[in-house]
Amino acid sequence: MKKALRRFSIKDLVLIAAMAAMGIAVKAIVTPLIHLVSAPLFIPGGSLAGGLYMMWLVMAACLTGKSGSATLAGVVQAIIVIITGLGGSHGMFSLISYSLPGLAIDVWLLISRHRLCCLPCVFVSCVLANLCGTLATNVIFFRLPPIPLLLALAAAAFSGGVGGVAAWNLFKALRKFGIINGE
Repeated sequence: MKKALRRFSIKDLVLIAAMAAMGIAVKAIVTPLIHLVSAPLFIPGGSLAGGLYMMWLVMAACLTGKSGSATLAGVVQAIIVIITGLGGSHGMFSLISYSLPGLAIDVWLLISRHRLCCLPCVFVSCVLANLCGTLATNVIFFRLPPIPLLLALAAAAFSGGVGGVAAWNLFKALRKFGIINGE
């Protein structure tokens, strides 16, 4: 574990932890509001709101520019959720349901050879993260029938796309104002 973390600077680790915390904070605020829409459709609220908190995993990878950042942010989120109970803790299953979306981002970036350098790769990263999170929670917890599952996946793809666009615009704004280094 030490060896894997050595490639991250203290600044990287602080950014990853901050992005993980932002994701949990946004989830705690947005999810109850989304349940007003998702409950009548019989789909989990996380699939519809997920893009707004998956974007923070993408932001962790954007801000550090290092592979493994999104996965690490997901693991940090899982630990926060397990310890505090915020954001819908499901005990140790939270390690799986929170880590897999970050892993999906990192695997996509590895396969595509992108570095979150453009809107399309940020968009796809967030869509994949939310689809992965929706599938993971369905397999572990919900076990939806096919039609509600397809609805949940469609909502997850849409929400992930919205989160990807938001993440890209936030990243561009941070670069424009010199808050982070540009490429």
